[in-house]
Amino acid sequence: MTDRSHPSAVPPKRTNLLLGNLPPKQVGFGQTQYPRTPSRVDPNNPPWPAYRGYHEYSFAHATMGVRLPTILGKAIDDCVRTLNEEYLEEKIIDLTECISRMEDLMDDLQQNTTLRPIIDDGEGASSRSTLSAVLQTHMTPVAADVPLWNKEIARYFRGKDWKSAPWLFAEALHYRRLHECFSVSKYWKTYDVFFRQKCETFSRSGDAVFELSMRFADPSLMDPKLEGEKKLEAKKLLFHELTQVCLWGNSTDLSLLINMTEDDIKKLQSTGGDALAATEKNILGNHLPKLWDLVSSPNFGKGRKGGGRIDFVLDNAGFELYCDLVYADWLVQSGLASEVRFHGKRFAWFVSDVTSQDFQWLINMMCYGHLFPTVPEEELASLKLLGERWKKYVADGVFVYEQHPFWITGYTFWDLKSEAPDLFVHLSESDLVIFKGDLNHRKLTYDCHSPPTTSFDVGIGPLSSEPGAPPVLSVRTIKSDVVVGLPEGVAERLDAEEPGWKISGKYAVILLSPGHPGEPVNFA
Repeated sequence: MTDRSHPSAVPPKRTNLLLGNLPPKQVGFGQTQYPRTPSRVDPNNPPWPAYRGYHEYSFAHATMGVRLPTILGKAIDDCVRTLNEEYLEEKIIDLTECISRMEDLMDDLQQNTTLRPIIDDGEGASSRSTLSAVLQTHMTPVAADVPLWNKEIARYFRGKDWKSAPWLFAEALHYRRLHECFSVSKYWKTYDVFFRQKCETFSRSGDAVFELSMRFADPSLMDPKLEGEKKLEAKKLLFHELTQVCLWGNSTDLSLLINMTEDDIKKLQSTGGDALAATEKNILGNHLPKLWDLVSSPNFGKGRKGGGRIDFVLDNAGFELYCDLVYADWLVQSGLASEVRFHGKRFAWFVSDVTSQDFQWLINMMCYGHLFPTVPEEELASLKLLGERWKKYVADGVFVYEQHPFWITGYTFWDLKSEAPDLFVHLSESDLVIFKGDLNHRKLTYDCHSPPTTSFDVGIGPLSSEPGAPPVLSVRTIKSDVVVGLPEGVAERLDAEEPGWKISGKYAVILLSPGHPGEPVNFA
């Protein structure tokens, strides 16, 4: 019989095994998976934890507490200036009421009130709209965003206040509420409180504007003696540099540069070759080689003569839009693109985002404006030549400006297919969709605490994985907390050396997802 009280019955404290033939331990399990499964992701519960206004360690806190009230204060100042220049009593009274609504919004922000639905402003009476007889558009009902906003608020944000809702949603709602201040008026429905700022910033960008116009006004782009591999290599190098011009044009973001001198703007907008070479090392996630392989492939554009269809989901007006158009022009002239579609916003959005008014103003000012009175005639002529060519592109349907209601909702682009199926189908027909800037990148990646080494494909979720998803490119200077697509150790090094690197605009990413082009789009 076993004696359980005997010392020999006591189990050993530790058993050592000599296992020299087992495989080594592996690392990295679960790093590409989301903390939440896709079925549990919603606007209030992103794939990783959201940034919220009460997070004092994040840029969200500074935005909700300081930046948005400052921006709104400047918008009120703009309206007061317009009010003082008006003479019709009805319009003065109407604008005074707009200002009163803006002051109410300021109180809501500063008192951190509970979020309320958007007022139905009746702007959806027209089922289709065009910018002008010259500017061709592709639009769905213009106020279709109101039901989308109110559905999202009712379903996910009842009882939430400005700082407890995810930062991205709250910030977007601020601009929708700002538009509401005017959309319910009689005379000021389309008023853009940021239009003066956008125009003035472009007029102070002369050095960089003419640096590009003097190089690209003449479509003779490269040495005609080049042939074969040498010609292809020259085109590759030009593509490489112009993509960077398109990237760093994003440095002029009016919502971030609240107080900036003309010299500061010139420094940010430097487009010379030396400046580009110096800044390329700051592109932390760089898929430029993959991008070139895509657009230079014989299959790009599905064999369409003259190149593929390329879409730009635009960011900032003024100089950045100018850079985008220079880039698009070169893509057409080089045979890489046969059609370029530009997606803008229906109304003033995040201060400097492109509207149809901004798009038209830029091209018309290039042809007819007097923004640069001290510039030599030769440089002015080069700018006019560019503007006239772009006008012809618009008339011929080579350049197409569009504005879909989805772009001015609180939804991220993870919900593009479910909330705007018509837009998803439309984009699925593109050969490359370029999302410009920080806001679009935040919407692509759900603006959440994703690990910096998360792959871009994982970070953008459905826009990478859905059948029919087009190739997606994010061209972004980093100005907020969310970062994906970085090599191992880069974020940790910058956190230690430059704690403000995520909001400085000094660093950037050019990230490409191949998508699933050509696969049938289905809605189960």
